[in-house]
Amino acid sequence: MTQPLALTFAETDLDAIATRKGRVAVVIDPEGGLSVVARRVNKLTRGALARLTEAESFAKKKAGDVITLAWPQGLVAEALDVVLLPRRAETALLRKTGAKLAKTVGAEGALVLAGNLNTPNELALGMMLRAYDYDAQKTEKAPAKGAVTVMCSKPEVDMTALEAIASGVFFTRDLINAPANVLTTTHFADLLAELSSFGIEIEILVEDQLRELGMGALLAVGQGSDSPSKVVVMHWKGGAPDEAPLALIGKGVVFDTGGISLKGAAGMEDMTMDMGGAGTVAGTMKTLALRKAPAKVVGIVGIVENMPSGNAVRPGDVVTTMKGDTVEVINTDAEGRLVLCDVMWYAQERFQPKAMIDLATLTGACIVALGHENAGVFSNSDPLCNAFLKAAGAEGEGAWRLPMGQAYDDTLKSRIADMKNVGGRPGGAIVAAQYLKRFVKDETPWIHLDIAGVASVKGETATAPAGATGWGVMALNRLVQDGFEA
Repeated sequence: MTQPLALTFAETDLDAIATRKGRVAVVIDPEGGLSVVARRVNKLTRGALARLTEAESFAKKKAGDVITLAWPQGLVAEALDVVLLPRRAETALLRKTGAKLAKTVGAEGALVLAGNLNTPNELALGMMLRAYDYDAQKTEKAPAKGAVTVMCSKPEVDMTALEAIASGVFFTRDLINAPANVLTTTHFADLLAELSSFGIEIEILVEDQLRELGMGALLAVGQGSDSPSKVVVMHWKGGAPDEAPLALIGKGVVFDTGGISLKGAAGMEDMTMDMGGAGTVAGTMKTLALRKAPAKVVGIVGIVENMPSGNAVRPGDVVTTMKGDTVEVINTDAEGRLVLCDVMWYAQERFQPKAMIDLATLTGACIVALGHENAGVFSNSDPLCNAFLKAAGAEGEGAWRLPMGQAYDDTLKSRIADMKNVGGRPGGAIVAAQYLKRFVKDETPWIHLDIAGVASVKGETATAPAGATGWGVMALNRLVQDGFEA
């Protein structure tokens, strides 16, 4: 799996600046003020920083800009990156600026002179998150980035927390970016089993066990594939032994053809990302374990492949869920909710969680509604939902709450079964959430996150290259940290 950037913090050593190889970055105020560190760089470069800040063009620069001076006089470094940041810059700006610096780091690494920047850890996290490149399937690998040292006035930074976040996000990105012939249902489960090395208890349920449990909806989705369906339970027991856990539920469709309701050919290759919900749950569990979160969290993912074959579930078939409700399958391409409903019911029956959050690349309708900027948020609990939205906002991960209501639920009525798996086209993302709500017990606070638009994108984001973003790992980690830890 992709490893995070090697990064350390150190006290400022003015004498080390001149001889540092690779790149040197120095933070200065957007108004042009030079700190003690910047003044030393200015002296070493024979007044280059002073000339820069006095130039007419400097007035047009803004916070977050990075100005590069190649082969600066007085430094061994190949480049001097002048970073414009106020001392108390906001988190989003710091991470975005750190991401800009990460793209410049080469094999010889970099020295970042953060001076008295208030939260240099956020600048560093931006660098770590953006220093990602998925090249597992390439024969020619990208050159490894060298180590980065961040010198600042307060170098006492919790690197364990930063590395845990970056590792969890990278794990999610690697899983979502992997092609379906590599990330089969079996290989996916095997990779999750390896999380046991971090202290997570892992249990893998196979098809015979799923049949015994009555997971007829989940099994129906995978019955057209040669790859066996599985449910993986990941249990982090960082809280009190008798404490009920937070349950994170993930849709893990490793490839979605649509089944008999076959998708069009254009863009079908992107359906390798349809296990994004399960990937996000896995990355979150890894982050919690790496930072040894004092909380009880169980992550449960349903791993299947949706393929057309002579054995595949058909439109018009009726399947029986673990809850016992029957579902008329109108569209086999609305398969994610069939996977989730069984896993959600299993989580509640077995663990009686204090709250439950499911994540899924569930509907194209959510992308139509919110684009690629926000995940759709649906909930039966205002306190839980507001806590999540606060956590997502703090981490800069877009999320927007959408309504629910009986009128949407009514569209799921079936003539021959307890419900259909789809309603009409209007409000498709909301109707999908209403379907899932039928499998949430009254006493369970619940959130459904439709991450279809944010799990993987065509262009780069502020802290990720094109492809898998790792959206949700940081927000869920923050939610646990703020509301579920002892």
